Amino acid sequence: MPSKKSARVAALTVAAVCSAASTVALSSPAQADTVAVHDIQGTTRTSPYAGQAVTGVTGIVTGIRTYGSSRGFWIQDPNPDADPATSEGVFVFTSSAPKVAVGDSVTVSGTVTEYVPGGAASGNQSVTEITKPTVTVVSGGNAVPAATVIDAKSVPAAYAPAGDSAANNSVNGLTLEPGKYALDHYESLEGMNVQVADARVVTATDPYSELWVTVKPRENASRRGGTVYGSYASQNTGRLQIQSLGPAAGFPVANVGDTLAGTTTGPLDYNQFGGYTLVAHTLGTLKSGGLERETTERQKRGELAVATYNVENLDPSDATFEEHASAIVDNLKSPDIVSLEEIQDNNGAKDDGTTAADVTVTKLIDAIVAAGGPRYDWRSIDPANDTDGGQPGGNIRQVFLFNPERVSFTDRAGGDATTAVGVTKAHGKAQLTASPGRIDPGNTAWASSRKPLVGEFVFRGRTVFVIANHFNSKGGDQSLHAQYQPVVRSSETQRHQQATLVNAFVKDVLDAQRNADVVALGDINDFEFSGTAKILEGDGELWSAIKSLPRSERYTYDYQGNQQVLDQILVSPSIRRGCDVEYDSVHINSEFHDQISDHDPQVLRFKP
Repeated sequence: MPSKKSARVAALTVAAVCSAASTVALSSPAQADTVAVHDIQGTTRTSPYAGQAVTGVTGIVTGIRTYGSSRGFWIQDPNPDADPATSEGVFVFTSSAPKVAVGDSVTVSGTVTEYVPGGAASGNQSVTEITKPTVTVVSGGNAVPAATVIDAKSVPAAYAPAGDSAANNSVNGLTLEPGKYALDHYESLEGMNVQVADARVVTATDPYSELWVTVKPRENASRRGGTVYGSYASQNTGRLQIQSLGPAAGFPVANVGDTLAGTTTGPLDYNQFGGYTLVAHTLGTLKSGGLERETTERQKRGELAVATYNVENLDPSDATFEEHASAIVDNLKSPDIVSLEEIQDNNGAKDDGTTAADVTVTKLIDAIVAAGGPRYDWRSIDPANDTDGGQPGGNIRQVFLFNPERVSFTDRAGGDATTAVGVTKAHGKAQLTASPGRIDPGNTAWASSRKPLVGEFVFRGRTVFVIANHFNSKGGDQSLHAQYQPVVRSSETQRHQQATLVNAFVKDVLDAQRNADVVALGDINDFEFSGTAKILEGDGELWSAIKSLPRSERYTYDYQGNQQVLDQILVSPSIRRGCDVEYDSVHINSEFHDQISDHDPQVLRFKP
């Protein structure tokens, strides 16, 4: 999949250059006179004064943003109205560094604008702002309005109302119900000074000095301190992103399970990279939760250990080979077969036609040996140039590593980037027409996406068919906090097509040999409860083994405060029925600020 980091940098660059393109002028009443902040904010997500000039808007400056493409300051009316749906805070966009100070009492005149972070096409909610302002400082040193406490009692259990079907399921025109829906509650506080206390970290600090906390520590809590995303219907409403108004150098470097002890206070903003965000002028003190990286068990004598590990765009120029090698040897205990996803070609993202990845793979294998692990052998198929998605020029692909002292690979010629692998029957057993091979690589389901790699392995005399997958990413889906509810998951259409093809291939194997051992694994880019997983599982051809774990341990990825399953290992009935089947989601990356990949590896141990 494309690098999340590169996508984030690109988005920030676009925002800085084209911020005007994300501004939406909405229909509104006639020219406005002097109004209060709560009048501007109104009782819906969009202002009744959008696109109109306002004068004499009064408030106290509660925070100043002097960086990025959205420079300005927040004001809050110290004399609120009695309506809980109307916010008393608003952002004043100045474009250049503001000439005000926190505690200033000001009057502002300007144009009310609804700014959509990420642009209207993103589906995000808008932020009500006063733009092109004229600011008058009336006095300084005033008390900042007391922060509104956001806690488990104040945030409703329901996430969002259903949108208006006549408006493409947008919630923008609905009257806010802050006592009923979490998104309405946060929207009713947009721009206001808010506070959380003793908040547990549920997504580690990222490279952009952001982290996520929960104000509901018991809400779908994971065993290690995070918040598990377990279904589309059960959202985690206590999640909140934390940024800082101060320098990034002072931002807490936190892992999941840590706590921002004391109070964290600042204006409540909304941005494209997480939705509602507390932009802190006062940060709590980081208290470590002592989280440590996990280590799985070593496979027993008669067990086959199969793993999947997304190594996040690994190429020869990376500095993470030793760390990945240590993860495979020390944390995963040198599985017999490892499906690697996101192995890039020999010169990484340089787009010069190079597709071979032997340098990348050999460098990793050598690092594994140096770390005390086995000298793995490997198999893969180079993709056609720039056809499999990911970073342009990177040519990511799946690679099989296998320990030749424990397992053998059945080589059968004929597999290449464009030839479809098939299944035949010989001596009553299923076998591949090519090993390694790719599943139906010319099918449109794999357009700009990775094609599954299939291999035939032998362990203790028994054949095991392994299918390494990396399905279409979630790029392009609407965010959970979008204005459209329920959100549109457009990317899953292609994943459903991909899952259909993989399931059909597994059926071919099982039709040829009913008791065949089949393992389909990799970065499925979808949840264990998703439609994608259901299609993959089919009518019992496969079963996602992560469902053998307690719900509090089902996650491989941590995104915006939600610990979720993206990586899966699915098995055929002959494996599932075995008495000795063990699954482990080995948490070494997703919960940590110093991760070497954004995915946690998965390991399955069983006796064929």
